[in-house]
Amino acid sequence: MKIYEHKLYQEDLEAVCDFDLQWEKFQNSSIMISGATGLIGSFLVDVMMQKNLANHLNCKVYALGRHERKARERFDHYYGLPQFRFVVCDVNEPLQIEDISGIDYVVHLASNTHPVAYATDPIGTITTNIFGLKNMLDFSVDHQVKRFAFASSCEIYGENRGDVEKFDESYCGYIDCNTMRAGYPEGKRCGEALCQAYIVQKDMDIVIPRFARSYGPTLLKSDTKAMTQFLQKAVNEEDIVLKSEGMQYYSYTYMADAVSGLLTVLLRGKCGEAYNIADEKSDIHLRDLAGIIAKSVHRKVIFELPDQIESAGYSKATKARLDSTKIETLGWKAQYDIHQGIRRTIEILGQCEK
Repeated sequence: MKIYEHKLYQEDLEAVCDFDLQWEKFQNSSIMISGATGLIGSFLVDVMMQKNLANHLNCKVYALGRHERKARERFDHYYGLPQFRFVVCDVNEPLQIEDISGIDYVVHLASNTHPVAYATDPIGTITTNIFGLKNMLDFSVDHQVKRFAFASSCEIYGENRGDVEKFDESYCGYIDCNTMRAGYPEGKRCGEALCQAYIVQKDMDIVIPRFARSYGPTLLKSDTKAMTQFLQKAVNEEDIVLKSEGMQYYSYTYMADAVSGLLTVLLRGKCGEAYNIADEKSDIHLRDLAGIIAKSVHRKVIFELPDQIESAGYSKATKARLDSTKIETLGWKAQYDIHQGIRRTIEILGQCEK
């Protein structure tokens, strides 16, 4: 079974498509999505196409990615439809796309987003978040894009200095920039600053959704984040391996909530503003998270030391909870808590092609 054929996945799509948003803004328009085959990007493409076809939006969806074969496997049911086009490109190179006269919305999601990628490709981690973003911004200026969304991360907050319980959008914690691991959070910070520069100098309309640690059945097999490893172990009915004491206290977001939050920011956010996408019902210690996932498949949690590459890519933040007050003023509210999201992820992955 393909993931988009699963009943629960279809329910997730319908839940986001039924979200109270100004969907009419997409009528007779176009949207470009980089990182389209990733965890968030692939679900966003499915949401846009589902809403497109169900409500006759006549919205052209341009999905950007580096691998045509991977895209065909994931989006084969859209190929041939006039509303969909996959574009092979590397955002680290200037975008040269033929037969595009104008784009209304751009969502830039392309990025290295997991520990092994940070450790094995630290240069690519930084350049995608800076030069890749600049290339997308320059393309957007040339094509007079109405609004641009830059996907930022909870990691820009750095380490909690012990002065707050949750990070609001104005918080700046400590990041040791003289480490290899700093490439990701510092790249995202620089990316946000670059967005502000384009707003002032190029008169662009840009919003910045800041994602919590996201998960869901669209996770990539190559992803080495702790949550993803836990879920993959659960799907294979194996013991959950915890490579620390598990006292890290983080905010998590199920993929459907991440995308409804992204669309809320894209359609309702204020230019130049950043918005945390998180929900306190999904704040959890890592060891408790491992326990919930292990219990759901009747397995146990075992402790194991990480190897050198893994540990080099791990975040040093031990407490990173996000304050969602600001995005909630836009009318957004998460629909899935951590228990629901985990259950749905494991069930979908367990019954779909791996």
